[in-house]
Amino acid sequence: MVFHDQPDAVDREFDRSLRPGSFGEFVGQDQIRDNLAIAIRAARERQEPLDHVLLCGPPGLGKTTLAHLIAHGMGTDVVITSGPALGAPKDLAGTLTRLQRDQVLFVDEIHRLPKALEEYLYSAMEDHAIDVVLDPGPSGRSVRLGVQPFTLVGATTREGLLTAPFRSRFGIVERLEPYPIPDLEQILLRAARRLQVEVEPAAARLCAQRSRGTPRMALRILRRVRDLAQVTGKALIDPTTAQQAVDRLRIDHLGLEEVDRKLLRALIQRGDAVGLKTLAAMVDEAEDTIEEVLEPHLIRCGLLARTARGRVATPLAWTHLGEPPPRAGTGELPFA
Repeated sequence: MVFHDQPDAVDREFDRSLRPGSFGEFVGQDQIRDNLAIAIRAARERQEPLDHVLLCGPPGLGKTTLAHLIAHGMGTDVVITSGPALGAPKDLAGTLTRLQRDQVLFVDEIHRLPKALEEYLYSAMEDHAIDVVLDPGPSGRSVRLGVQPFTLVGATTREGLLTAPFRSRFGIVERLEPYPIPDLEQILLRAARRLQVEVEPAAARLCAQRSRGTPRMALRILRRVRDLAQVTGKALIDPTTAQQAVDRLRIDHLGLEEVDRKLLRALIQRGDAVGLKTLAAMVDEAEDTIEEVLEPHLIRCGLLARTARGRVATPLAWTHLGEPPPRAGTGELPFA
């Protein structure tokens, strides 16, 4: 099982059931949480919509959860869509014209929004109006439709793909970082209480250490640990049970799964810098998955480096996989 692919419907429902209901219940990202709480309180006191918000960071860090908490804090509902789902202006026009005053529009993967729709959003974000083309062509007509003042919350894993004019229209830009182990422990213990499962703190710490700093992965590991405890008749999840579960999932002490090790082995076998397209073909993974999901954690662990010539495995990666690092300047390749 690979945990860092896009979550399926069951996973999303599980995550939703454990989602905090207020900023006070949200664990981690303290500075971001406090900044948003202050902005929301100020906006409500002025009886104005909250400034548009851009949330950046790797998958699974809580961007969708924060969007819900923003809507809850503003006392309104959240309308959810995604960049790939908005393919034409008519799709966006229908969504915008149905929004109520102060409502939150959450656009996930906003970096995948077509550039034409980015420009379409400019007037909606600033002037609360959109221009709808009725007759395309040289003699085409357009009509201007009003839009209720709203808050756009965009989530992106690739902030650099947003155009500068679009990015500048967000009054609040926050960047989420991977969670430290103690925060993940708190999240797991809180989730266990909601699931009515008893977990020893040491077992929660073991799961947290293998979660790549990501709450989503931590919660999915908890699901598998709970399954093993249930099947083996354990009323209390202890470190031994947790260790058995992560061993079955082949998640090592650095949080690496089989696909991560496969990527590192491919780099080691190649013995030289590898371009992204070549690497994607070697490990049979999408380029986006490698760039957005696999590489960030490998780079943080010091196992992979990006160079001007391509990706390379570091000496630490060789050691982690149990291979002697090549001697400098010899060109020796252990797998050759």
